[in-house]
Amino acid sequence: MAVRIALGEDNLIVREGIRQLLEGDPEIEVVAAVGDGDSLREACERERPDVVITDIRMPPSGTDEGIRLAEALRETHPEIGVVVLSQFADPVYALALFDQGSDRRAYLLKERVHNRAELTAAVRAVAAGGSMVDSKIVDGLVRARTAADRSPLGELTAREREVLSEIAQGKSNAAIADSLFLSKRAVEKHINAIFLKLGLADAEDVSKRVTAALMLLSEPTERQQAQA
Repeated sequence: MAVRIALGEDNLIVREGIRQLLEGDPEIEVVAAVGDGDSLREACERERPDVVITDIRMPPSGTDEGIRLAEALRETHPEIGVVVLSQFADPVYALALFDQGSDRRAYLLKERVHNRAELTAAVRAVAAGGSMVDSKIVDGLVRARTAADRSPLGELTAREREVLSEIAQGKSNAAIADSLFLSKRAVEKHINAIFLKLGLADAEDVSKRVTAALMLLSEPTERQQAQA
């Protein structure tokens, strides 16, 4: 039995190109091809496809329509697989797609779309209950993790990062204690541990706080690391 697909892509040329690519596979049937999120939702209700292929950005929101559609279908039609097509190699978008589970979800870069084998592999994977993520996204996540592991900030515990975040806001030890519901003594111990791990134990007190705060504020975000 053919895998039934509803396709959502606001660019007419791209939409027709993907449709023709898919229709070249005898085991795939495109039951709907539309240009906006609302129409794609209606097609899902009307056609009950096996898989939805959606652009990450479509009208009416023009932001992350594809991600939000995938989230909604997880609740209303969990049996429908979703392949999100995106021009963004930023891992943040892929992580948002997989936030509620990776089963029946795939994230594929649009640059792969011309390759029928990769596109249909993603379709079949989600139709069978599996998942797929573009290799470039995986590479980005690995680079981000490696960069984080090399940073001395990676040595801090979750509580120490909270304390350092408070320091970066210019708060005194007493204010930090009130904010985090800690004793002043506990805050002092956390701060001493932070300075030690960041190699600031021998610096002047004011310099320690400023330098530690600057290290936190200059830390690349996961998105920036992935794009590096």
